[in-house]
Amino acid sequence: MIVKKNILITGVCGTIGRSLLYQILKEDKFKNYNIIGIDKDENNLFFLYEKFLKQERVKLFLCGIRNEISLNNFLDKVDTIFHTAALKHVGIIELSPYEAIQTNINGTNNLIRLSEQNKVKKLIFCSTDKAVNPTNVMGASKLMAEKLLTSAVARNKAKGTIFSSIRFGNIMGSAGSVFQVFQNQIKQKIPLTITDKKMSRFVMSISEATKYIL
Repeated sequence: MIVKKNILITGVCGTIGRSLLYQILKEDKFKNYNIIGIDKDENNLFFLYEKFLKQERVKLFLCGIRNEISLNNFLDKVDTIFHTAALKHVGIIELSPYEAIQTNINGTNNLIRLSEQNKVKKLIFCSTDKAVNPTNVMGASKLMAEKLLTSAVARNKAKGTIFSSIRFGNIMGSAGSVFQVFQNQIKQKIPLTITDKKMSRFVMSISEATKYIL
């Protein structure tokens, strides 16, 4: 008798969360897994729900990672968590730092605590290269989330949940990425708003990012 396992994807409506959902369904090694996707974006969740309405392996729910009580309803019998939910727009977060703390830090901490309580085997956190020597609120909030996972590893001493972080650079085609800004500027025939000519950007495709997570 094959026992179905559960994968939880937070931020399933986001670029990486959605890509993970599609890729997991394709790969044979995940054929015995059901997928639970959660997101706070009601509108995009509705359209994603419509696509997977007849797919028995996929269950999608409206839930944000800030609400620990609601979040706990989805972690029972979860084997692996892919944590992609986050506030990521640098300029907006600079103006609303408390929101970044609530989602990127406290939301991640909720997942860590509940993973330990529910004996989840593995939690993979999607971070950013902006967490390296951060100069903005977004990078600092992601670095703090990474530190919370590192602390959980030390606390568990390899006896409980495995906590991992993976960092990305700029992902081509992701919602709200700098490439969308550049494309609009090129269409309007206006100069590209590059921070500095000496600045380096690290770039990967959506499929590459998804592959590295899996």
